[in-house]
Amino acid sequence: MIRRFRFDSKLGEMVELTNNDKRESKKGARDLGALWGDRHYDGLQATDGADISSRKKHREYMRRMGYTTADDFTNTWAEAKKKREFYMQNGGSINKQDVRNAIEQLRSKR
Repeated sequence: MIRRFRFDSKLGEMVELTNNDKRESKKGARDLGALWGDRHYDGLQATDGADISSRKKHREYMRRMGYTTADDFTNTWAEAKKKREFYMQNGGSINKQDVRNAIEQLRSKR
């Protein structure tokens, strides 16, 4: 049996959530579709208490709050990696003169 808890801010303590899923006893706790289903959303709440207990509610909450997930940056990170590799392959290294030039460039923009 899987036991789940959440913090109840009104009580100031952890409270056990009830779980009425009958599949658990038949299949065991290993195979509840955690990797391919939405079961991990069951009873989920954001830190501000908002209900995000489904994929749709989670997506709408993220959009409304202006949040995103790490997978949205996959292309950004890939492009940054290419730029770093290009920089390093073409003799790129930062030295004192590079830092002086950058500071001077910023000062001249004032």
